[in-house]
Amino acid sequence: MSQHDMTQTKQDETVYRLDNLTCGSCAAKFEKNVKSLPNVQDCRVNFGASKMTVYGKATISELEEAGAFDQIKVRADQQWSAETKKVPFWKKRENIQLLLSAVLLLLGALSSYTSGEKEIVTIALYIGSIVVGGWNLFLSGLKNLVRLQFDMKVLMTIAILGAAAIGEWSEGATVVILFAISESLERYSMERARKSIRSLMEIAPKQATIRRNGEEITLSVDEIQVGDLMLVKPGQKIPMDGKISLGSSYINQAPITGESIPVSKEIGDDVFAGTINQEGYLEIQVTKRVKDTTLAKIVHLVEEAQAERAPAQAFVDRFARYYTPAIMLLALLIAVLPPLFVGGWSEWIYRALALLVVGCPCALVISTPVAIVTAIGNAARHGVLIKGGVHLETAGSIDTIAFDKTGTLTKGTPTVTHFEMLSEAETKESLLDIAYALEKNSQHPIAAAISRYAQEQGGQTEKQVTAFMSVTGKGVEGKVDDILYRLGKPSYIAESLTNALPESIQQAVERQQAKGQTVMLLTNEYQVLALFAVQDEIRSNSADVIQQLHRVGIKQTVMLTGDNQATAQVIGKQLGISQIQSELLPEDKLAQIQVLRNQGAKVAMVGDGINDAPALATANLGIAMGGAGTDTALETADIALMGDDLQKIPFTIRLSRKALRVIKQNISFAFGLKLLALLLIIPGYLTLWMAVFTDLGGTLIVTANALRLLRVREK
Repeated sequence: MSQHDMTQTKQDETVYRLDNLTCGSCAAKFEKNVKSLPNVQDCRVNFGASKMTVYGKATISELEEAGAFDQIKVRADQQWSAETKKVPFWKKRENIQLLLSAVLLLLGALSSYTSGEKEIVTIALYIGSIVVGGWNLFLSGLKNLVRLQFDMKVLMTIAILGAAAIGEWSEGATVVILFAISESLERYSMERARKSIRSLMEIAPKQATIRRNGEEITLSVDEIQVGDLMLVKPGQKIPMDGKISLGSSYINQAPITGESIPVSKEIGDDVFAGTINQEGYLEIQVTKRVKDTTLAKIVHLVEEAQAERAPAQAFVDRFARYYTPAIMLLALLIAVLPPLFVGGWSEWIYRALALLVVGCPCALVISTPVAIVTAIGNAARHGVLIKGGVHLETAGSIDTIAFDKTGTLTKGTPTVTHFEMLSEAETKESLLDIAYALEKNSQHPIAAAISRYAQEQGGQTEKQVTAFMSVTGKGVEGKVDDILYRLGKPSYIAESLTNALPESIQQAVERQQAKGQTVMLLTNEYQVLALFAVQDEIRSNSADVIQQLHRVGIKQTVMLTGDNQATAQVIGKQLGISQIQSELLPEDKLAQIQVLRNQGAKVAMVGDGINDAPALATANLGIAMGGAGTDTALETADIALMGDDLQKIPFTIRLSRKALRVIKQNISFAFGLKLLALLLIIPGYLTLWMAVFTDLGGTLIVTANALRLLRVREK
């Protein structure tokens, strides 16, 4: 494809929302039909999100014609949430048809009781029930049969028409009613699972008050541009992502991050669409268009995750592709072979029809996607983005979790707790000025702590640094007043000195390390000048989270840190970590993950999504503590925590494990139910309507089982 063609395709990309998309096979068929339209280059239908992306040009009427086989309705993306409000039960055409069909079936049963099954009136009532309730089913089933596309509607159509052909009118009408109920329940269950997406989309207001050219106007969020000044009063939701330019307030970020405690925001702080301004009046400069906001990105990620097939779902889909034709072939053999030897054509045809009905793979096909959509949607509502069914399943099988220390188990904002002069060669103020000059441009948390402390405690002299060099994971060096200074870990300083660290200095280092503090030494080319002891405060819930993880079945927790062994041991013991790896460079963390995997462990890595990217990618599962709006976290990890809250990790593991159990339960139940029903058909114990009821019950049970995932909450 040429560059021009690629640009044109991108420009012609349109997103639509779909109503009445009830099954995965329907979605695949609809996608195929849309791709065959003359001006469409490509199409992707997302069944879980009820969403379609079309590359090319097509009218709504053309798209709906492509989905006419299942009465699929197509809406523009921006109209979806506004136009899909709850429709009263009596106004839904399929429900009216179902009720009318049920009334005719009851009248037919009454006529059968009073006048007999063979009376014209009785048969007419049953035929009316079959036609009214099954008209759409027959149209789809017959079209698919002609095209040799063997789906569940083909099976049901043959079974119902076959029942009518052998005079089993009441059975045929009952099958129609029960199948319609099954379809209705399937629609309800998928709609319930999709609510998580729609609720996310409706979090942010659709309009905002903007000040332009000194005038306050109310605009649709689609019309707002980057740089516009947005006015938000106390109690209002923030419509767009932006940066506060006037005012301060507490912002409730629960809709985005899941954290319950409001966050203090001041001038210069970022705020996100869908969060709630609780107290002060704010003026906010818009930094992102509506389609690029953090909320929009979350919705997109959740929808893409729900579209991605998990291994279990992929297996079921492949199985169903061969299973349905096999059931049809087996039914044909049962209808034809036994009567040739023992007679009784009507009886064996009836059993074959029962096999077609009970062989319908409804419960099996829906067993996995409804669980995945429900679990991923529930996680998103709690501020956890699981980026696909495959990652959901992986999280359910994790037995080892490795944590980066700084910013993950700790708050990531270390402070200097102890300063000690080790030489009289310089004054305290001069040493602090040198330390500030060396560390002021570094982004490392420990460097920031030292420069902040030096600025607060030292003199006011701004010293210039030349020949500056940063040694990753060790420290920094540079010339101040033509003298070379180094500031870094004791091991790095010992390497740079002609002789090893003096005994007195080594003891001073060990005293601070024994308290769980990280030690940094300042030296010139000849001697150690000063000692900085830095401590990063442990998050208040870190120890509780580690205990919870062990309780939910995580076999080992591992802490990976660049800190010295003594500091790492103190913190690790306080938290109850089962394995502690210290003095690691970034590449060493990756190597440790590989070692754990080589030992047979299923490893999840928890980090901040930036400097831990290699380890996150190497682990079986990468979990990023990114915080709201951190693009790196959203892009790097398999799971992103929208709030820097470790409490969400045990919740995610519990949800994933329950989802895995539910998927296995559903598949096992669906298979077992089919096998039992098939065994009962051979001796003739299973009637046609009982076969449908079995299929309906199976669909209902696996759906209800999957919806239990909505009840998983944070503890």
